[in-house]
Amino acid sequence: MSDELLRAKPEKYQVNRGIGKPVEFKGLKSQYLFIFCGGLLAVFVVFIVLFMAGVNQWLCIGFIVSASLLLVWQTFRLNAKYGTHGLMKAAARKRHPRFIISRKAIPRLFTYKKRKEERP
Repeated sequence: MSDELLRAKPEKYQVNRGIGKPVEFKGLKSQYLFIFCGGLLAVFVVFIVLFMAGVNQWLCIGFIVSASLLLVWQTFRLNAKYGTHGLMKAAARKRHPRFIISRKAIPRLFTYKKRKEERP
């Protein structure tokens, strides 16, 4: 048995070259996967609620199919438009103020106020 082990050829293992790259599945990258999965889960929950509420089965199926198609289309559209980190950058840009407003009187901006020294 030891002869078989010595004669065995070393196996070649593939090196993972995806280190540092974002997760990708079928073209969807990083946060868009979470948006897509969360959206599909939400659509499924809405289907269950509608079906349990007694809405017509075909109406439920039609709604779910159309909502799922809209979700897929919008997710891939956002992925193509913004890329991996672009959606977060766009959201941050909307939160960032365009101007910083100071409501102090103009003479107060140019005067320096000395701090009082603390007494023991």
